[in-house]
Amino acid sequence: MSDSTHFAPPGPLGFGGAPLGNMFEEVTDETAAATLDAAWDAGIRYFDTAPEYGPGISEHRFGHVLRSRPRDEFVLSTKVGRLLRADASKGGQHGPFVKGLPFRVDYDYTADGVRRSIEDSLQRLGMARIDIAYIHDCAEDAHGDRWLEVFDTAMKGAAVALTQLREEGVIRGWGLGVNRVEPCVMALERADPDVFLLAGRYSLLNQPALDKLFPRCAERGVHVVVGGPYNSGIIAGGKNFEYQEASPDKVAARDRLAEIARRHGVDLRAAALQFCAAHPVVASVIPGTKNPARVQENVTLMGQPIPADFWRELKSSGVLPEQAPTPA
Repeated sequence: MSDSTHFAPPGPLGFGGAPLGNMFEEVTDETAAATLDAAWDAGIRYFDTAPEYGPGISEHRFGHVLRSRPRDEFVLSTKVGRLLRADASKGGQHGPFVKGLPFRVDYDYTADGVRRSIEDSLQRLGMARIDIAYIHDCAEDAHGDRWLEVFDTAMKGAAVALTQLREEGVIRGWGLGVNRVEPCVMALERADPDVFLLAGRYSLLNQPALDKLFPRCAERGVHVVVGGPYNSGIIAGGKNFEYQEASPDKVAARDRLAEIARRHGVDLRAAALQFCAAHPVVASVIPGTKNPARVQENVTLMGQPIPADFWRELKSSGVLPEQAPTPA
């Protein structure tokens, strides 16, 4: 296993592509293009998408905008593990994605499936290369009791194929794109990934990645991209945690954070983004958004000054673990 530093996307902010796949509500092509243009104009140079988002429409939209940009000036990631197959009966509906393209989504974590998935993504993007391929959702939340069997297939198939594609120069790096810590820890034991996209598992409200995964990543020179820094919106004042209505205890925890932030004159969204970015293994933080104004808002929040007393109180009051790195 390699222990050198692996390829990582640029940060501190990237762009998460799920909302532009019509997640929860339809986004027009014009708004999607304006949002991606705003990200570029704000200096963001890392863009993440996936076949599942839309299904397919997020990749089409990313390609439409990014094709006109100098290819060596940005990093693009997409995902493997799901193949799209034409199926008009689906009506463009898939999970939380509405009014997308007429495809059904089939899991395929084999080596052949991965190679087809990348080729299909290149066609949807209208591009000649992607930089990072994440094995998508080979975890318990997607596969239930079968997840270990699915993970094993992914390690014997997808991981081997992606390692070969990296060696061939087709991609620059690979990893897992998941909402769970356990498969990332196991992937470090069985393969040589470069970077993990981990959603919702390192935030102001939730840090299960801190004690086991992040130290192992540091030892191996593996990076982490943090998705879901607002935990599906609850930290930003919304009602959802992990894509569903938040439980009373999560709302109470958020309200406690918000009260401490208010007393210190801190925007809790700024604290959420900057906390995620402060850990040394984190290469980039990718909040998703579906409108241009929010892109610039996130850039401003990432640079907003936050007093050291705020971080000290979060730790002294037990809201944050003492060992969690905080911004200087």
